[in-house]
Amino acid sequence: MAKNTEVSEAQSKFNVGDEVSFKIEKQTFKGFIDKSYTNSFLITFESDDPEIIDKYHKKVVINNRHLKLIKAAPKIKEPDSDKEDKDDKPAKK
Repeated sequence: MAKNTEVSEAQSKFNVGDEVSFKIEKQTFKGFIDKSYTNSFLITFESDDPEIIDKYHKKVVINNRHLKLIKAAPKIKEPDSDKEDKDDKPAKK
């Protein structure tokens, strides 16, 4: 059976590296998106609670509906490949 790799509309507003907030065990945490799945994200977060650290090991998978964006990761602009091709060609004589 093939995996569904389509990104949902709710998921498209989050990217790897974004800072997000979420709740686990009635506590609110902040973390960073490490990996994207079909309907959820792998989040790395910090906690002072030893039970939370022992249970989650600073990583948790959260459904995208339960995330709130705090700060978007900086986007890297990809160079325009057409412009580079024109600049690389030698001038005709």
